[in-house]
Amino acid sequence: MNSDQLLKVVIQALEDIKAKDIRVIELGKFATLFTTMVVASAESTRQTKALANHVREAVKVAGGEVYGVEGEQTGEWMLVDLGEIVVHVMQPATREYYDLEGLWASSLH
Repeated sequence: MNSDQLLKVVIQALEDIKAKDIRVIELGKFATLFTTMVVASAESTRQTKALANHVREAVKVAGGEVYGVEGEQTGEWMLVDLGEIVVHVMQPATREYYDLEGLWASSLH
């Protein structure tokens, strides 16, 4: 599965469980471990966990590989490592506090 196909699977999985404010950040040569970061918001701990698990399962069904999942204890911020793509599912307050989009946007310019 190429990275475009993988990204489509991720976006569809997030939309299936009603993730909010899905953003795709192409990092290209600015990151050595992954090329794309997807950030999405969830309204509750339960939804955060459901979104991360749905992404994990959808990728596996599509033939992709999941290298790891972090954050299951608290559920405020979960990370799904898909190799080239890293998915962050965060509750709004956590997303605002860490501002990954702003952090990476300033690095890309």
